[in-house]
Amino acid sequence: MTKVLMVFPRFNSGSFWNYRKSCEITGAKYPAAPLGLITVAAMLPPSWEVRLVDRNTRELQDADIAWCDMVMTGGMLPQQFDALAVVEQAHRHGKPVVVGGPDATSSPHAYASADFRVLGEAEDVLKQFIQAWEAGERSGTFVAEKFQVDVTTTPVPRFDLINFSDYLYVGVQFSRGCPFLCEFCDIIELYGRKPRIKSNAQMLAELDALRARGYRGHVDFVDDNLVGNKKALKAFLPDLIAWQKRHGYPFEFTSEASINLADDAGLLESLRQARFFAFFVGIESPDPETLVQMQKKQNTRRSIPESIHKFYEAGIFITAGFIVGFDNEKSNVSEGIVQLIEDSAIPVAMAGLLYALPNTQLTRRLEKEGRLHPPHNNIADAEALAGDQCTAGLNFDTLRPRRDALDDYRAVIRQAYTPAAYFGRVLRVGLALKIKPPGDHFELRDVPRDLVRFARLVIAIHREPPEIRREFWRTIRELASKNPKALRPAIIMMALYLHFGTFSQFVVERISEQIEDVDSGRWQRPQAVAPAPAAPQPIRMFAKREAPALSE
Repeated sequence: MTKVLMVFPRFNSGSFWNYRKSCEITGAKYPAAPLGLITVAAMLPPSWEVRLVDRNTRELQDADIAWCDMVMTGGMLPQQFDALAVVEQAHRHGKPVVVGGPDATSSPHAYASADFRVLGEAEDVLKQFIQAWEAGERSGTFVAEKFQVDVTTTPVPRFDLINFSDYLYVGVQFSRGCPFLCEFCDIIELYGRKPRIKSNAQMLAELDALRARGYRGHVDFVDDNLVGNKKALKAFLPDLIAWQKRHGYPFEFTSEASINLADDAGLLESLRQARFFAFFVGIESPDPETLVQMQKKQNTRRSIPESIHKFYEAGIFITAGFIVGFDNEKSNVSEGIVQLIEDSAIPVAMAGLLYALPNTQLTRRLEKEGRLHPPHNNIADAEALAGDQCTAGLNFDTLRPRRDALDDYRAVIRQAYTPAAYFGRVLRVGLALKIKPPGDHFELRDVPRDLVRFARLVIAIHREPPEIRREFWRTIRELASKNPKALRPAIIMMALYLHFGTFSQFVVERISEQIEDVDSGRWQRPQAVAPAPAAPQPIRMFAKREAPALSE
């Protein structure tokens, strides 16, 4: 029997997505459970014993490492610094480390210190690693053939490995891939442009597993574009709606989708009936020329505010992404972004700086043009990316003055997250939301819990400046008298301001420091540094229909 310690690396506290203060209201420690690792855990041999440490919810102890035979870790780019720290900690105790996940797949060179690298989608290539481990091998790189995994073979995640009370929500995955061709996006490089879909029975089995373990509440479909395959989604939703009705609506759902979802009123209605209450949408820019350049033409074929309000008509609120730093941005792009945020009444507007992710069309173009900054090559440099694109971006030579792009970005954050602007948008969304059953479903047993959370929110709000307290109670009064069914989602959005208010100040300070560096001449284009030599590893390229595996 092999003992496996799975370690989910820490996201930096200075991140748009960690919602630290908001988590405290519910008693949670972090927003989302590590779905990728608990899915990989379900693919390991039944005889292997698995434990999970999420460094976002607790510390990794020496005793944890002493217990195991191997450490498995990996995650996304903002987790790279901590993932490398986990590798070092495990090695100090003489334990081999396996890394995988999207960042290792995109930047395998950054993980040269790991003993094993399992790159690409895990379902098939993991079998090769397991065979090698059980044969006594203690190093190697295993590379999956791209976009070939049959996701209908993906097992139910090991939900038993997580403590539900540590998280605001739990994730499931319906599909992988996205049909669009956005230049800056790495999803199509990792998972392809033809979305691969799990079966209806498979998805309901995952929800059954969650329900059987006593979980109730928020479930996030982590798909990068839930409507990437509309036909499959439309075939799934009737079964999901029936399952929800049969079990008394134990879950409410969120996901991510492209803006064209707003064009399909029937699909929006089905999502409402299934009890979806929020979607993240990538808007990026109000400028059609910029959208065309980034190959996001689907956003140019409609009025964005009108599309967003179609979601509100269906009782679904929107969070959205915006990016500053594209080549053909107009000067004062901040004015257009802020105006679009206000016209669309989007409270949670995730604005970031453009970052050229590894192995994307954008990165390849910038590299060809000689504008891409060299990648980091050691753990110290990786610390700079431990935040997210809100504070770490523009890793290339911009066409317009770098200072102007930073100043525009700072202006967006300053204006969008004043208390009056944020709570004003919450109120307008609350008044626009048309919430109908089952969106207003609640369980009597949840009332005491919700009252406790509301009391905690009120206490937290009353520790904030007077302007925030005033806006909070004004929004409560207005919605209680004009659209009381929207109070619950509005309270969720207002609770998030406990994080965003502080985080926006942090971002403004960091960007101001970067502007000062540019003004003073302290900022210099990063120079390439030769990476430290890595020990050679056997490399196995795994193709599902090819045998034996190739070695180099």
